[in-house]
Amino acid sequence: MVQRVAVIGAGPSGLASMKACLEEGMVPTCFESSDDMGGLWKFKEVSEPNRASIYRSLTINTSKEMMCYSDFPIPADYPNYMHHSKILKYFRMYAEHFKLLQHIRFQTSVKSVKQRPDFTRTGQWEIVTENRDGQEEKHVFDAVICCSGHYTYPNLPLKDFPGIETFEGKYLHSWDYKGPEDMYGKRVVVIGIGNSGGDIAVESSRVAEQVYMSTRRGAWVIRQVSDNGLPVDMKYNTRFVHILFQLLPINFFNWFGEKKLNTMYDHTMYALKPKHRLFSQIPVINDDLPLKILSGSVVIKPNVKEIRGSTVEFEDGSIVEKVDTIVFATGYNYDFPYLPSNTMYKSGHRVGLYKHVFPPNLEHPTLAVVGFIHALGAIMPQAEMQARWVTRVFKRIKKLPSIQAMIKAVENDTKDIEKHYIVSKLTPLQVDFVSYMDDIAGEIGVRPSLLWLFFTDYPLFKRVLWGPVSAYQYRLMGPGKWEGARQAIFTQFDRMYQPLKTRQMVEQESSLAGSLVKLSLTMMAGGAAVWYLHARSPTTIPTLLSSLRPQTV
Repeated sequence: MVQRVAVIGAGPSGLASMKACLEEGMVPTCFESSDDMGGLWKFKEVSEPNRASIYRSLTINTSKEMMCYSDFPIPADYPNYMHHSKILKYFRMYAEHFKLLQHIRFQTSVKSVKQRPDFTRTGQWEIVTENRDGQEEKHVFDAVICCSGHYTYPNLPLKDFPGIETFEGKYLHSWDYKGPEDMYGKRVVVIGIGNSGGDIAVESSRVAEQVYMSTRRGAWVIRQVSDNGLPVDMKYNTRFVHILFQLLPINFFNWFGEKKLNTMYDHTMYALKPKHRLFSQIPVINDDLPLKILSGSVVIKPNVKEIRGSTVEFEDGSIVEKVDTIVFATGYNYDFPYLPSNTMYKSGHRVGLYKHVFPPNLEHPTLAVVGFIHALGAIMPQAEMQARWVTRVFKRIKKLPSIQAMIKAVENDTKDIEKHYIVSKLTPLQVDFVSYMDDIAGEIGVRPSLLWLFFTDYPLFKRVLWGPVSAYQYRLMGPGKWEGARQAIFTQFDRMYQPLKTRQMVEQESSLAGSLVKLSLTMMAGGAAVWYLHARSPTTIPTLLSSLRPQTV
């Protein structure tokens, strides 16, 4: 029976994993190589090797109600899109509230994780750690959860850029970027159009002489501020929209979504239009980039062909001279260097994990990877859902399929991902947020039942169906049910509005005259429709009226 669990990493996935262990009566020990929790969201002025890194101005592109843990709402007065310092404060509040700090060993890195000689009988693991003084220590654990993330090892493909060795300026990966201070009056080329590339291009354009953004494929760019000023994820990431995606062909949503985006700014005119359809790859989320393109501060260019001294030539033959800085926003490689190579199962471009969590080829399911997932949604609720499932598997409350069945499921997942999404070595997996959350929730027994809610709690049913798919929905029923979940769902828009109430406003009430005007217009439109129908087909209305009369015997 699993009692002692090692958790590698004290980022958002590690915190959720520790809490899930405690909920199931297990004792977690978390090894964190830095001096603080938060993982990616812990800002440092100098990037540290083998650790995720962020820039000084980073603000999350997922709204607070859609990124928080399922039983710990973010404070109402926090902004909807939070600066990294606010996110770190939230993690600290979460850790203190659930008493997680006592289980974390800071400044302790994991050197190796390997099966014990008696693994066949016990399923146990031997872990070697190193503290800040360089002293190594061996531990034995019943199970291991890897939460080391996938933004740790920057991908710097210099061999793909002929002449980079002749470049006379400075080049760096976005992992090393902290702010635009060194770019005042410079000519900058940003290579890559992901979220980091977009942020860096926008921020540096405020101080640089000129910024050029190079992209191989282009990208669809969406705004964080949606219709009526709502956060875009709270507006469109709803269960009703998800149901429509299951019922209608994806090409319809590609057409509709692309048309809506192009209404805001024509992606062809802005030189942004990619080769892929909207829902084949996670879009870039950036409200400022279109304005910077329109103002000429950022110029979109194709892929770099060659670099000669301070000159950069692009594949369309255009040339930019006197370039001072090149920023490679070229993504990250992923790795688990502390694990034996035979532990992980490879499938296509990706590490093959059963439901993106369990290695399928182990005799005992006592090793799990939490937070190694990619979807259009925050990692916190996804990692929390995975951790809740993992701990129930560790406790043998839930049983995994056979090795052969899991390997088959992994291969089917790989084929499905490659069929529906643009994947590569750097972006090997992508899932639909709601589908994946519901899938893992089904394994735990916490997936909300719309039919049950319809008959037992209709007001809640409406909010679950039409409202945003926030993590609170997965605490309404089943194991780990939280009594505050219903109230959290009913008040999520109150918390969204709260930080915006910075000036007292008098809400305009609808006047009687306005209501009469609307009624008159409606009646005029209805009358015009009736007249038009009668003029075109005189028998239609009498036929409809006769069909409405009760039948007589």
